[in-house]
Amino acid sequence: VVTVSATQVPLVTELPGRVEAARSAQVRARVTGIVQKRLFREGSDVKANQPLFQIDPAPYQAALGSAQAQLQRAQAQAGQAKALVERYRPLREANAISQQEFTNAQAAQATAEADVAAARAAIQTAQLNLGYATVRAPISGRIGRALVTEGALVSQAEATQLAVVQQIDPALINITQPMGDLRRLREQIASGRAERSDRVPVEVMGEDGQPLGLRGQLLFSDLSVDPATGQVLLRAEVPNRNLQLLPGQYVRVRVAQATLQQALLVPQQAVTRGTQGDTLFVVGTNNQPQQRPVKIGSAQNGQWLVLEGLKPGERVIVDGFQKMRPNAPVNPVPWSGPASAAQGNPAAAGQSAAQGGTPAAA
Repeated sequence: VVTVSATQVPLVTELPGRVEAARSAQVRARVTGIVQKRLFREGSDVKANQPLFQIDPAPYQAALGSAQAQLQRAQAQAGQAKALVERYRPLREANAISQQEFTNAQAAQATAEADVAAARAAIQTAQLNLGYATVRAPISGRIGRALVTEGALVSQAEATQLAVVQQIDPALINITQPMGDLRRLREQIASGRAERSDRVPVEVMGEDGQPLGLRGQLLFSDLSVDPATGQVLLRAEVPNRNLQLLPGQYVRVRVAQATLQQALLVPQQAVTRGTQGDTLFVVGTNNQPQQRPVKIGSAQNGQWLVLEGLKPGERVIVDGFQKMRPNAPVNPVPWSGPASAAQGNPAAAGQSAAQGGTPAAA
């Protein structure tokens, strides 16, 4: 037997999740032209602002030269208009010309200065387009395959997608939890039986349930419930230095959302699970075994968390079930672990009971 006692236990829940990149950027064409070069190796790590593709820059170099010529022309006209205003100013003060002529000269100067500003803006636009001919990485991360090849025509109007860059260290995991489980957790916290954790740790396991050795923490719980599934989205962040997790990968995640203040744990082999419910045996009065229905929670390191049906101080039978007889008392022996089944004392006690001696060990 083991004598159960109340202890603080993290309330661990195992939930399904999908891996998502922390940041994902689609590399798209911002100008129209023919792709001349691919400047990266597919599947490699790239840095932000690193050149990825070279689009034919010749049309945009010509557009920049034209814009620069327009600026020079506008500047010349602005200088002429300014000189005319300066000549007219003393003449107007001497009433040698009309106010209308002087006003027209000032308007011409303002128009010429506006043309200069427009020409400068045209140069900036041309420089931007020329810069966009060299397609650069928007973020640092790992780039996938190229979606276009040299010689392909890419379009600004269609924003042709060229590649995808993703940051997967750290990785994000989108976890789904039934709303019913979240509601029961909140009820336990409200009643004082559980205490919410400030930092919620998570442990990642593979599809087969084997731990991957990756641990992180919960970032947030969504405020809405998916009407199609009745589940709430949780998001965790996990360091992924060895790139064990890939976007879209299915994983299992253990989440410790709260700590039970008065938790009862029993070895898993003490509980019988069936379609009619979970049961275990306790040693009652006069050392009589009594079957007890219980409500089981999550598994904790080879033990079941008992939510209902058991009290602190009760003795739970873990081993020796085959030696029990109906309406016969047992001789409780402390259980120290799986090796206790191979020890001589419990077996000897069982043999004595079978021969009509002392009660069987449980």
